[in-house]
Amino acid sequence: MSTPLSTADQLREQIAQLQSALTTANPGMPTMLRTIHRALAGDKAIVTLLTPDEVGILVSSLMKQTNTIIAADIVKSKGKKFSKSVSVDDL
Repeated sequence: MSTPLSTADQLREQIAQLQSALTTANPGMPTMLRTIHRALAGDKAIVTLLTPDEVGILVSSLMKQTNTIIAADIVKSKGKKFSKSVSVDDL
């Protein structure tokens, strides 16, 4: 008889399924995101167990679901000070 998966392992499996849904445009992605959100809200300690790749999958999925784009960093030029001409519109 197999032992039940820990909450963290269950979450990892759900994130793997979410990654697959992200690449195939699965209509079940909102449900997957909601399930993962509830798991993370229910046990905040498992958030610290997520790898950077798993966090990236979650962020990418949320960006796709909400049609959001995260602005790229404004890179400082080598040896130059930050440009004072940068406005809120640039961000």
